[in-house]
Amino acid sequence: MTTLLAASAGNVLVWMVWIAAALALLSSGLAVVLFPNPFYSALALIGNLASLAVLYLLLEAEFVAAAQVLVYAGAVVVMFLFVIAYLGGRADAPWAGGPTLQAVAAIAAAGTIAVEVVVVVALKAGDELASPEQISESFGSPAEIGNLFLSDHLLAFEVTSIVLLVAAIGGVILGSAFPGERGSEKGLE
Repeated sequence: MTTLLAASAGNVLVWMVWIAAALALLSSGLAVVLFPNPFYSALALIGNLASLAVLYLLLEAEFVAAAQVLVYAGAVVVMFLFVIAYLGGRADAPWAGGPTLQAVAAIAAAGTIAVEVVVVVALKAGDELASPEQISESFGSPAEIGNLFLSDHLLAFEVTSIVLLVAAIGGVILGSAFPGERGSEKGLE
């Protein structure tokens, strides 16, 4: 009887951590989109990525959680903050004049796509979601992830690295002086 109580207390703790991490994930994701200051949005993105790492830990994918924190919250968000600091006050605020027809249509389209995804997953899965999937002991290990990256998903891995390189170059180009400012800096106007 005592082991049953201890097991149920452990499950309650796991559920409490899962609910807290899921709520933090959703609220920080909304903060990323809704904050008018891009610097605060980038800080909220760090919270979002940390909450996602907690969910990975609950799934016993420790390597993926560590990579989430180191690669995304560490490197990518630092690059975002660098670009934000480089651009300064020149970045446009998308919600400055209030919601436009395009913004409302984008939100409606995103909601429609989300509903479609839920319906398709529910119809496709059927009763398969009720039974747990059998996974191997090496699931989520660095060796297994490296094997998948360098065999089955090599093209996607390399395309992602090229996209990140293009994003970094684009940030530098956007941060450079605007065409009207270039001439005045060099005394050409």
